Amino acid sequence: MNVFMVGGTGLLGCEAAISLIKKGHKVTSVALPPLPEGAPIPEEMEIIFCDINKKTDEELEELLKGNDVFIYAAGVDERVEFPAPVLEYYHKYNIAPLERLFPICKKVGVKRAVVLGSYFAYLAKERPDMKLTEKNKYFKSRIMQEECCESFADDSFSVAVLELPYIFGTQPGRKPVWTILIEQLAFMDKWPFTMYPKGGTAMLTCRQVGQAIAGAAERQKAGYEAIPIGMYNMKWTDFLSIVYGARGMGYDRKIVGVAPWMMKMGMIKAVKDYKKRNIDSGIDPFNLPYVMDIDLFINNAYCKALGVEEDDIEAAIADSIKVSEASYNGTVKLLDMKGE
Repeated sequence: MNVFMVGGTGLLGCEAAISLIKKGHKVTSVALPPLPEGAPIPEEMEIIFCDINKKTDEELEELLKGNDVFIYAAGVDERVEFPAPVLEYYHKYNIAPLERLFPICKKVGVKRAVVLGSYFAYLAKERPDMKLTEKNKYFKSRIMQEECCESFADDSFSVAVLELPYIFGTQPGRKPVWTILIEQLAFMDKWPFTMYPKGGTAMLTCRQVGQAIAGAAERQKAGYEAIPIGMYNMKWTDFLSIVYGARGMGYDRKIVGVAPWMMKMGMIKAVKDYKKRNIDSGIDPFNLPYVMDIDLFINNAYCKALGVEEDDIEAAIADSIKVSEASYNGTVKLLDMKGE
């Protein structure tokens, strides 16, 4: 089949292209230059350098014509900072492109779409008692994205949203999102212990995300579906053990689990910093402690049904952290993740 992708040169899109091409599919992607130096972008993928948002509808029709599947592997997550109102930026990068492209996809005969979403939407639906969409604009935006996808799906155009959790792995030349974690942990490095929430998270490697995208693209299912994605479930304490090992500080560092009310006290400084810099946080800093106190785990049966294979998650975490540490220390220059 012919696949058209937005974001095919990014960390996840690139892995999807590799998986799809191995399965014998033709992949075309639009991308913004520059490409990260040394990235394993498959030679077989046709790359069109352009800003798709600046293309006319007629130009988009020509780009999408003849394709069977459309994949949206772009957008931004909660770690990208914006001024108020942040919901407008989430709409701009994660929803508006779909509102424009889906009708064109349907017009030219594209039969299926795969969109990269967030497992925070999954949590919001699983735990309505927490009122997460009321308290966190990022959660709300991801539900809005899913609602958008569902509104366009019908018997002739199916849409699958992959609700992605934490993802580990690196792309040569590109800055990992986990540099933020290093910034958060660094101030505790001189302490004899690290304070962190008691919960845990689902996760998988970027290679596995590529396999999940390819599996979803091939999936024969009409209408709309949101698929929770996760291959491994890990408590924060176990995760941090790997993180500190990768940072060269040993795997046995003491981790002290803190209750949400204690973490909230530590968020006062962050709130003041956001206000000073005019940042509208997508996740309420005072609600985040309650989110991180949850074991946000996902049954990996959903992933396996898409053909996702086992991978070395500990090695992927270590690799992500080592590159993030180097970026944080300024020893390497890397391209930032782009939303556009």
